[in-house]
Amino acid sequence: MEIHGNLNMIGYGLAAIGGGVGVGLVFAAYINGVARQPEAQRVLQPLAFLGLAFTEALAILGLVFAFVIV
Repeated sequence: MEIHGNLNMIGYGLAAIGGGVGVGLVFAAYINGVARQPEAQRVLQPLAFLGLAFTEALAILGLVFAFVIV
């Protein structure tokens, strides 16, 4: 059973890395959009925060599944 727990933590680590990359991509697109059209900031900012929330939720789900699937 020790091996399964270690594999679960490796899976969570991969899920956390994916979330970090996803947040970077979301905010890179936000910065690019605001740089091209500054008046669109009011529209793009809530979308960027929503993307942040969904991306981080995936990392949290990865942590939950790492403990559930033992």
